[in-house]
Amino acid sequence: MKILVTGSNGLTGHKIVLEAIAKGFDVLATSYSYSIFPTDLNCNFELLDITNKLEVDYIIGNFQPDVIINTAGVTKPDDCEKDNIECWRTNVEGVKNLVDISNKLDCHLVHFSTDFIFSGDQGMYSETDLPNPQNFYAKSKLESEQIVISKSKNYSIIRTVLVYGYSEYLQKSNILLWVKNSLEQKKAIKVVSDQYRTPTLVEDLAKAAIVIAEKKLEGVYHISGDNYLSVYELALKIADVFEFDKSLISPISTIELNELAKRPAKTGFNVTKAYLEFNYMPTNIDDGLNFVKKQMLD
Repeated sequence: MKILVTGSNGLTGHKIVLEAIAKGFDVLATSYSYSIFPTDLNCNFELLDITNKLEVDYIIGNFQPDVIINTAGVTKPDDCEKDNIECWRTNVEGVKNLVDISNKLDCHLVHFSTDFIFSGDQGMYSETDLPNPQNFYAKSKLESEQIVISKSKNYSIIRTVLVYGYSEYLQKSNILLWVKNSLEQKKAIKVVSDQYRTPTLVEDLAKAAIVIAEKKLEGVYHISGDNYLSVYELALKIADVFEFDKSLISPISTIELNELAKRPAKTGFNVTKAYLEFNYMPTNIDDGLNFVKKQMLD
């Protein structure tokens, strides 16, 4: 099977590429910026701007993938509030280009989305719950989903929640690395205590994505961890696992934090559908954090 991955320099895209290579697939990693992968990795790489239709048609057309896995996008909600145009161009117009080429090549499109499409009023959302986005980033992701659903011949949508993990090659941070690096430097941090999530180990997400790609499963799938906790509680767990001073972590409310983009208070996913269809079983949060700690030490 030939798999093309967009956004391969991000944490999720990076791990999906590694999982696909481990499974023996023919993989083309693509990203907007130069490759972060070591040169001895058994994988080809191409620069690809998904908003450039000519590039999309040429590079993906030449590779002729069986599956396109799209992890590319503008993912920082505050950046999307500041620059609506760039957010929409990448998260919506770019997805249109991928839908068009996947239809033309008759290949399967796996598109990544987010828990932020929900209002955050209830938490533990299933695939059948109705979206109600609260910020521009979430609106752009919901629009991209609707384009995929309405126009793709063969597709899967993977929604996920607060992904954490580590790779020695990555430059971007995530919740785990931010907490760890701050406490390592003995910096006091304030962490939001009234936003609840089901944090997702990136390796779980990558494995699920490859199973969905391999089986070409159709429809929407919620893939996350199954431990429901506040971001503050997660930070405390990170401090425990890495043996840092928890007194450096202070709780702060969403109102006090005063972020530009409104965040949903309670998300988190019910992953029953993925469990029933392909036996998806997420890693317990404590085991996941210990797994990442071991990766960092190896």
